[in-house]
Amino acid sequence: MRNLVIGTIALGLASSAVVQAQQAAPAAPQARPAPPPAAPAPRWPDGRISFSGSPTNVGNWEGPANASIFFNMVNGKLVKPQPSLPTNKTVDEIPFKPGMRALYDSRADQAEDPHTRCKPSGGSRFWHTPYGIEIVDSPETQEVFFLHVGAPHSWRVAYMDGRPHPKGVKDLWYGHTIGKWEGDTLVLDTVGFNDRFWVTREGVPTTKQLHLIEKLSRPDQARLKYEATIDDPGAYTAPWTGGWHLRWGAGNEPFDYLCQENNRDPGRMTGGGVADSNRSR
Repeated sequence: MRNLVIGTIALGLASSAVVQAQQAAPAAPQARPAPPPAAPAPRWPDGRISFSGSPTNVGNWEGPANASIFFNMVNGKLVKPQPSLPTNKTVDEIPFKPGMRALYDSRADQAEDPHTRCKPSGGSRFWHTPYGIEIVDSPETQEVFFLHVGAPHSWRVAYMDGRPHPKGVKDLWYGHTIGKWEGDTLVLDTVGFNDRFWVTREGVPTTKQLHLIEKLSRPDQARLKYEATIDDPGAYTAPWTGGWHLRWGAGNEPFDYLCQENNRDPGRMTGGGVADSNRSR
């Protein structure tokens, strides 16, 4: 009997110790629930991808402030030469022609960005514009319109009816754009630019020889993939490609935006590129 009592007490003490240890032990981390899958991109009744909103999903596209054409959407590598990058990063050199790298470097402070002086934002610079971009397309039209909210309330037109570029087109802020569908990707082909804008916010230089190929796709409801190929034999020895993603700004609608042409922000509008003083005004 004595041994039975001692065994029972020992078993009770052991059980109590186990309970106390379980109470003292930290709780196992709870696995975070997987985010819900992104909603699919909307489509028109004919099955084609829609870049527009709807009466129940009003909004437009917003380019993130840090969006950069120096990210290659094809191979996922940076294409801007950056000596300060860690050694495990792979960087492709942009094929600048002589003098063009110096022009790009001189624009580092962005002080002479023509966009800040209400000049139209040609090429990829269009997709940096604050407050969103509206894309107006429908199966019934032979044109796609791209509308700015910020900047000088400008717009671009892509002709989808199979027409070629007109002969001799030149000196246009947005160039002349023709478009076509490749599956769910809208391909925009643009020529005829002037050289008075920066093709991106970073100050990437271009010339009147610029031939710009842009690709727009909508992987899901919330994202727009923008990819651009810069083909400009006046500025580069070979074409190169970069881009970024824009996000859907739910609820965004155009508003009355005033671009003050004579504004001079002292923090951003002094100095400027060595070759820009007479080109951006």
